[in-house]
Amino acid sequence: MILQDKLPFIPWMDPRSARLPGIQPLESGDWLRVDEAFAAQMAERDRLIATIPQDVCAQTPQGAAATRELYGMVLDKLRGTPGYDVRAAEVVRPDGVIVPLDPEAPMATLGRLVQEDLCLMQADGSGEHVLTAAALCFPASWTLAQKIGRPLTTIHIPVKVYDETMARRVQRLFDAIRVEQPMWRMNYLIYDDAELHQPRREGSPRPRPVRRDLVRTERQCLVRLPQTQAVLFAIHTWVVPIAKLPPDAAAALLALYPA
Repeated sequence: MILQDKLPFIPWMDPRSARLPGIQPLESGDWLRVDEAFAAQMAERDRLIATIPQDVCAQTPQGAAATRELYGMVLDKLRGTPGYDVRAAEVVRPDGVIVPLDPEAPMATLGRLVQEDLCLMQADGSGEHVLTAAALCFPASWTLAQKIGRPLTTIHIPVKVYDETMARRVQRLFDAIRVEQPMWRMNYLIYDDAELHQPRREGSPRPRPVRRDLVRTERQCLVRLPQTQAVLFAIHTWVVPIAKLPPDAAAALLALYPA
């Protein structure tokens, strides 16, 4: 199992994030994180990208320019990130693994460099944002092949709380994100399975947990790319034993999801 020891933030205990969508301003530049599970999570990302690249990396023709922009942005950011050594043709990660740089396969390369899953959303002229590229190694009950090229409303079809009102709020948010002011939110669900790669097709809901021993959270950052105006949706995943949470936070979480 790949687990973290703690959560950096407990979203259900803070009124700013407890209610959907729970969006908050992000400190500039804080959209990539390195935590104690870095080496283990990155080894799993390496394995997935090597064995099932078609399932975890995708790009539409519309996403080509934004993908190139994101590729450069990430490399620029890693040059100033402790533990990384960015060279002309390769990057040495904080765990010592050397990743060759391949601009012809940008999403697969980026997927091996950072813990975050990286999804690019772009306006399609119809008033919605479409998923145009992604490196998605750790999906939580969705499948990249079903979602690539689709707009936000159809991406969220299986999500009960994503009704018309929520869809309008989220679309307004995507329209309003400024380059100089990224945003973030965190979600949370109880799991009994620590597996990070959990794709599910529409119509195949996540089984109700038999045990209530893990909490899985995603820190989701929304960053506007300055040149293409695409929106980066960067997802950092934590899986933490509920027993390691502060007692009041554990009790509050279990009360939200009664057995």
